[in-house]
Amino acid sequence: MLDIRYKDRAYLSKYDLDVNLFNEFDLVVYDVIPVRKVFILNTDKGDKVLKKVNYSIKQLEFINYGIDYIRNNNFNRIIEFEKTKSNLIYVPWKNDIYCIMSLVEGRECEYSNPVDVMLTSKAIAEIHKASQGLMYDDTFKNLLGKNEERNLCGKMIENFNKKLKELKFFNKIATLNENKNEFDYIFLQHVKYYEKNIIQSLNILKESEYYNLCKEKEKVVFCHHDLAHHNILINKEKVYFLDFDYAVIDLKLHDICNFTNKVIKDFCYDIEKCQSIISEYTAVNHLDNREFKVLYGMLSFPEDFYGIARDYYTRKKQWSEEIFLSRLKKKVEYKKDREEFLKSFKNYYNC
Repeated sequence: MLDIRYKDRAYLSKYDLDVNLFNEFDLVVYDVIPVRKVFILNTDKGDKVLKKVNYSIKQLEFINYGIDYIRNNNFNRIIEFEKTKSNLIYVPWKNDIYCIMSLVEGRECEYSNPVDVMLTSKAIAEIHKASQGLMYDDTFKNLLGKNEERNLCGKMIENFNKKLKELKFFNKIATLNENKNEFDYIFLQHVKYYEKNIIQSLNILKESEYYNLCKEKEKVVFCHHDLAHHNILINKEKVYFLDFDYAVIDLKLHDICNFTNKVIKDFCYDIEKCQSIISEYTAVNHLDNREFKVLYGMLSFPEDFYGIARDYYTRKKQWSEEIFLSRLKKKVEYKKDREEFLKSFKNYYNC
């Protein structure tokens, strides 16, 4: 945990808190407060959030257009960018890009709280419904063409194959390592099992209607793609979504799978938790039998094990050995629970 806090502090130290930057947004700032990787600004126009963007302006425009489209379709519980004096949503500043957003009041969603999970499941369905048709908006199609990496629709099988090759490569790295540590030994003990998981996932998707679903207008939405609990705030039983940095275009199943995985791993892969999520979602936004088959294939992919292996062997995250090891141990401990969950999901939803 200390490693993570230090990393945030190191990131925040790179911000340039210049009065002239705030002037570009026509704001007088009285105080700045660091929170995670942003600063809360106490200003003459209320509390705001300052964010240094680590991606291109064209990607920022893609995100903003998607957010505006959703808000124009009557879902306004999302971030809103402040405009500059030049009517832009960003300021290029000393080789960086800065945005300021309105501050959303609320507490972070708790995935251990069934009520929070229920409210969020329904809100995900609502935000997806508000984004339907975005893919067919001419302005957005032009933005998407400039941000092809943000279009994941139809690419899942290709991506899973790529991840399988990466996992096999990590296997070779660990095998050839002459000074193996505990992480290497545990990884090698389980990697073949998870490689088989990926192959199973691929086979399910190949036998499904995945590609046909990707062609259907109402199935493809603006996905948040990073539904961590701290990106979801709850205020008086209303759910607000923050931080669309990783937003993509994909099947609505993308977010459902992401959210389900985050929730159920803290409940020993309890099928009833998954059923509750899907029940709340489908009360607002329908899923058909073809989608359940694809969702089964997606849930069968061992994202947790692949993710920790990738982060460790590519050093994508600057965690200590102890954090990597403890997280790997936790992920392999619920192997049997995950197997039982997938069997129950297959039977219950007739996949």
